[in-house]
Amino acid sequence: MTIASPLHEPLLNSELANKFAARALLRCKTLSGLSQMQGGIHRVYLSKEHKECNRVTAEWMAEAGMQSWQDEVGNLWGRLASSNPNAKRLIIGSHLDTVPNAGAFDGILGVLLGIEIAALAHTLKLDLPFHLDVVGFCDEEGTRFATTLIGSKALANEFDPQWLNIQDTNGISMRQAMLDFGLNPDDYAKAALNKNELLGYWETHIEQGPVLESVNQALGVVTAIAGAKRAMITLTGLSGHAGTTPMNLRQDSLVGCAELSLAIEQLAKSASNGEVATVGQIHARPGATNVIAGKTTISLDARAQNDADLAVLLNAIHTRADQIATSRNLTLDWQWTHAADAVACDTQIQQLFGSACKLNNQASPSLASGAGHDAMAIAPICPVGMLFIRSPGGISHHPAEAVIDEDVTKALSVMYSALMLYVKELEK
Repeated sequence: MTIASPLHEPLLNSELANKFAARALLRCKTLSGLSQMQGGIHRVYLSKEHKECNRVTAEWMAEAGMQSWQDEVGNLWGRLASSNPNAKRLIIGSHLDTVPNAGAFDGILGVLLGIEIAALAHTLKLDLPFHLDVVGFCDEEGTRFATTLIGSKALANEFDPQWLNIQDTNGISMRQAMLDFGLNPDDYAKAALNKNELLGYWETHIEQGPVLESVNQALGVVTAIAGAKRAMITLTGLSGHAGTTPMNLRQDSLVGCAELSLAIEQLAKSASNGEVATVGQIHARPGATNVIAGKTTISLDARAQNDADLAVLLNAIHTRADQIATSRNLTLDWQWTHAADAVACDTQIQQLFGSACKLNNQASPSLASGAGHDAMAIAPICPVGMLFIRSPGGISHHPAEAVIDEDVTKALSVMYSALMLYVKELEK
């Protein structure tokens, strides 16, 4: 095979693109076998499967000409070093952990495509004016310790030492799990990056939604990652006999929560900037068929592309909840369980990805991410950008999660073009 792609040539040889993209997909399948559940994919932070995943992925990094290491919280790193030892760092990455019964591509494909970009640069003997670092984050999902973005927050010096005391469902603390993994939990702060050394962070990720498929496009440029707030909302009334309590004398908390759930849906539908709100759980007590529910709790997950829109939506929901509670003679209680600010992707990186798409004859529709990503945690220390790959059926966090092979090849080609265009920009 003849390879002709000098530094600054922004278009990738199609034969190379197909070969390297196919390898990334094959490796996704390999990693899907590193699971703690039978018949599905489940790989959590600081597990033996996490350790094996880091080991296997480090071998692939070495094959790509990279130096690899594991940091103090368990993130896996690979570096294709510049000939300039004092060069700054461009980071490409995503996460290697999964939710229970996961798909094979969420997070993992982004890490493996980053390795293939480095492998291409190594194969083509490109001397980049920056260190190209690929990171496989150790915990984005928060499945084991109910704390999301552990790996990426550590890089931004946002690791909370109180997390070390959190216990998993087996009663094992994060501190003990880190010790069992071979890490020193008191060294967590050493994982933090020096933002003065960073050029930016790029993340390729499956969309996990239906937007790109709905417009029949393979790729999309992410404009922002939605902010999210979650709460458990409890309405308390009075339990009573289902046969002897007249309808007009009831303080039925379940009916109140049902009314509030419908109100939440309508308020989100009437919002003007793509805000969403979801009631995903409901717990009625005492939970008997012949007893009026005296206490009912529902979950709320509300998201928006900017914090101001999210605040407006939540204020409207809060007002409506107060009205429902008053009208039904119920007491209302809110317990906030999660808050993440919206993050705007860097405008210049968006433009760079758009230009790279155009070079490859790809449309580059802009869209926001409703799901959270490691880029959110990295944004305080450097510019971030994301490229989405179409998700057939909009399915993710499920064994049916899939990608189209040609879309992955297109994503690899676009990311390579973006890298070459970025080199040109830096040399201006």
